[in-house]
Amino acid sequence: MLRTNVPTYVSLIDVTDREVQNTQELASIWGEIRTEFEQHEAELVDSYAILGQHDFLVIFDADDHESAFKSALTLRRHGLAGETMEIVDTDDFSHLVDEI
Repeated sequence: MLRTNVPTYVSLIDVTDREVQNTQELASIWGEIRTEFEQHEAELVDSYAILGQHDFLVIFDADDHESAFKSALTLRRHGLAGETMEIVDTDDFSHLVDEI
């Protein structure tokens, strides 16, 4: 569940730097990542395996940009290269557009 009034981020992940022996090995790191995110004042909201250009989609909340940056580095440290972006709910976005 997304926390209210906390920025939400998404990372598009590529498993390029990690030699994965099997899917169980890859699945086992999510618990470690969740714990490390909590140490950075962030919460791993959800993760998905995806087809296409990227391998995983990771959604997380972070208290601030510094926490988000540390969380993105956590993913990288685990061999999960990706692009991390802040996202805004479309309802919130429409309110921003209405105010302009």
